[in-house]
Amino acid sequence: MMRSLFAGVSGLQNHQTRMDVIGNNIANINTTGFKRGRVNFQDIYYQQLQGAARPTETIGGVNPKEVGLGMSIASIDTLHIQGSLQVTGNQTDLAITGNGFFVLDDAGTQLFTRAGAFSLDADGIMVNPANGMKVMGWMATEIGGRSILDVSRPIEQLEIPIGGKDAAAATTMVQFACNLDKRIPLLPENPTGDQIIDSTWSTTIKIYDSFGEQHDMQVEFTRVADTANSWNATVTVNPQSDVPTNTSIGFGEEAPAAGGPQTFIVNFSNNGTLLSAEDGAGNVSGASGQVTMNIAFDVPNATPNEDGTPLRQEFVLNLGQVGGLSNSITQYAQQSSSKAVGQDGRTMGYLENFKIDSSGVITGVYSNGTTRTIGQVAMASFPNQGGLEKVGDNAFRVSNNSGIANIGPSGVAGKGKIMAGTLEMSNVDMADQFVDMIVTQRGFQANSKTIQTADQLLQELLTLKR
Repeated sequence: MMRSLFAGVSGLQNHQTRMDVIGNNIANINTTGFKRGRVNFQDIYYQQLQGAARPTETIGGVNPKEVGLGMSIASIDTLHIQGSLQVTGNQTDLAITGNGFFVLDDAGTQLFTRAGAFSLDADGIMVNPANGMKVMGWMATEIGGRSILDVSRPIEQLEIPIGGKDAAAATTMVQFACNLDKRIPLLPENPTGDQIIDSTWSTTIKIYDSFGEQHDMQVEFTRVADTANSWNATVTVNPQSDVPTNTSIGFGEEAPAAGGPQTFIVNFSNNGTLLSAEDGAGNVSGASGQVTMNIAFDVPNATPNEDGTPLRQEFVLNLGQVGGLSNSITQYAQQSSSKAVGQDGRTMGYLENFKIDSSGVITGVYSNGTTRTIGQVAMASFPNQGGLEKVGDNAFRVSNNSGIANIGPSGVAGKGKIMAGTLEMSNVDMADQFVDMIVTQRGFQANSKTIQTADQLLQELLTLKR
């Protein structure tokens, strides 16, 4: 009879534990990135009143007679089910769709979380603003003027230097893709008496010196007399300036010297596509398939060289591919255009904004119009994410049964994708929890009735002597 009392007590205690878990789930129904818990019960030891007997030739088998001694908690599981996503528009809010965790550094201790409500601190470090834990990833390194991400390196804190400078860069290449009108007459006057069309066409593009100062590079094209498919091209940097820049051109590897030629000839095929370029000395560009030449000019307001000569800047003028169309200069019977595809120089800029893509790559946007890779947010996955230990602050840590963290970029080795401007909500289902609460309450009441009934039986037993 005492067994029923203790069985009822075990039922009360463990249903209370289940109610504690339900209460915690409901308390965190609006907690970002929270993963609900679930209690599983199991029966415990049995007292065997009679063992089983096997069948014989004369009598059948007998089943064992056992009396249970109550129940216990089999497990309290953390259900890592995807929560709903809430769009916030805040660029530092991150959510994970799929498996994986963000990696946090808590004063040297590595923790993991699904709650991506991050921000920047006073030093530009990406942190969890609630507790100061630092978000971990990889910072880009500068190699040959390019930002390179090496995700094989150990993870580190992520720093986004808002207001940081992007250095000015001198122009090293200018790409042309204009069209020269084939209909422009060869002679400066039209013998038919019709309207005279100007035989010269010029186009201008902005270039930059090493200080980031802007200059105008003008290329003026004029039809070559007595030829059908050739044009003289004259290059001038800052043509309107009172101080000459001594612009000069050159073919080959040597830098064009001051006082050298400014004019070269552009030749086209009968198909209207680029054929070659040549200077007055007979040097030709185009044999390798690319028509290029070197341009040099004196940089204004720069410290002279040691020999007293002005500082000169050199860059490559690329007219395009021989026989090319889209990114090459052409000669068709269409209106002349001033299209210059681009140049690679820039002025100094400040980091004004940044964005985070689905791979966790952080790209900085600068005031000079350039973008640069700053870093990448790291993610971690586990062989058994249900084995992680909760440590509060929406964080988990590795346990003996979770396995070792596999840290890498998102979308690799089963890791999910990152969504910026979004937060993952709690995966607690209110209706499910209320139903579970009712079931737990009924279980608790039933176990309390077991104790009351056993107590009444004991009372009856004690009154037998009266």
